[in-house]
Amino acid sequence: MDYLAASPLLAAAAFAAGVLNAIAGGGSFLTFPALVFTGVPPIVANATSALAVSPGYLGSTLGFKAELRELPARRLRREMLISALGGIGGALLLLVTPAKVFSGIVPWLLLFATALFAAGPAIARRAQAASAEGHGLARWREPALAVVAVYGGYFNGGLGILLMALYTVAGETRLNTVNALKNLNSLVLSWLSVAAFVIAGAIAWKAGLLMMVAATAGGFFGARWSKRLPAAWVRRGVIVTGLVMSALFFWKS
Repeated sequence: MDYLAASPLLAAAAFAAGVLNAIAGGGSFLTFPALVFTGVPPIVANATSALAVSPGYLGSTLGFKAELRELPARRLRREMLISALGGIGGALLLLVTPAKVFSGIVPWLLLFATALFAAGPAIARRAQAASAEGHGLARWREPALAVVAVYGGYFNGGLGILLMALYTVAGETRLNTVNALKNLNSLVLSWLSVAAFVIAGAIAWKAGLLMMVAATAGGFFGARWSKRLPAAWVRRGVIVTGLVMSALFFWKS
């Protein structure tokens, strides 16, 4: 599809993704399929989608500066390093995955991310219960973070839910601190993975820059609309979108 003809669709998908990410998450269910639909190869589409939604992580992290200042600097540096290495590792793994293989696993990745998003509240409740009962697994926090970071660098869907569950199960009982750590490590691993995609030449720049601007605008308006739109309705919409996109990719493959 011609870029000029595709640009309204890409801009609309990115704007809607920015709104979704500001309210409930799940924006990659729109940006990635939109890029593939317009003819961008799946691996390049995944890399460009990561670029498109990356600015949102900075604003989310800055919103929790106070909570991050309360944590030991040494811990933050260690976890940021783990996230950075994991994000780069996931990005490199994506870049060496044969295009045909990645196309074959895309429907499963979308379905997994959708299921993860749908189960997010239940996962959070179970994680909080385990933490409250003294079942924290703090010693496994960093190895688990490395695994989640690799996943995030490879395919971003459901990353926030995984990170929140990880920190809660590891014994962190303060929700704002969990959100702060989730946003910080998402920022680090996403930006480093995008940097790897840029160096490897795996970004569709015209589409990516347009979508970055649209997603940032969507995030701005989404933050305002979040007080008016029922989060439950938005979550249902994201789940339906994820299931439809998964079905379409299964049918296409």
